[in-house]
Amino acid sequence: MTVRPLIGVSTYLEARARWGVWELEAALLPAGYPRLVQRAGGLAAMLPPDAPEHAAATVARLDGLVVAGGPDVEPVHYGAAPDPRTGPPARARDTWELALIQAALAAGVPLLGICRGMQLLNVALGGTLVQHIDGHAEVPGVFGHHPVKPVPGTVYGDLAPEETSVPTFHHQAVDRLGEGLLASAHASDGTVEAVELPGPPWVLGVQWHPEMGTDLRVMRGLVAAASAR
Repeated sequence: MTVRPLIGVSTYLEARARWGVWELEAALLPAGYPRLVQRAGGLAAMLPPDAPEHAAATVARLDGLVVAGGPDVEPVHYGAAPDPRTGPPARARDTWELALIQAALAAGVPLLGICRGMQLLNVALGGTLVQHIDGHAEVPGVFGHHPVKPVPGTVYGDLAPEETSVPTFHHQAVDRLGEGLLASAHASDGTVEAVELPGPPWVLGVQWHPEMGTDLRVMRGLVAAASAR
């Protein structure tokens, strides 16, 4: 029997979530994330916010890491004042996920950043963000779609060599690339839609939400890299 690689996925931490008769603080994750990991051949494990000093030990137990989407990254992490349109900070997530990213990079653990996760990867490597763009989030709470064009010869370009329509919902984007990162896909307006580090290890960030679609190629790339460790 093939052993599925263990893929950790960072989670939200919400002050109130409701299910059944309960309304409590909750660490939660949209079901699309673990389902995408499972459909791509991995075993999903949730990683709720923890003390950053535990990040290295956590990553050491994993075969791969996904940093999930969510709230805006607090601008203090890239030396900027908050724009009025930037959302409230999620400081526990910022601290924990930045530590997870640094630990994964140090340990050579394959890493996939999704939306916020891609932005955090860029920030962790010294890059900056555009705090507001129009046209990439349409109706609040509803995912839109737009095409992204891969850069040939990149990890993402090899996974998805053709222009692809992707599920999207974001209002921030990469500005200055972090150290060593390459842009590997763009939207039609020039927005950076994927970034990666020349490997090994396998490190990719995508601005869209593959967990909301049917295209498994990005997650299969992570699972394959995790299996090969």
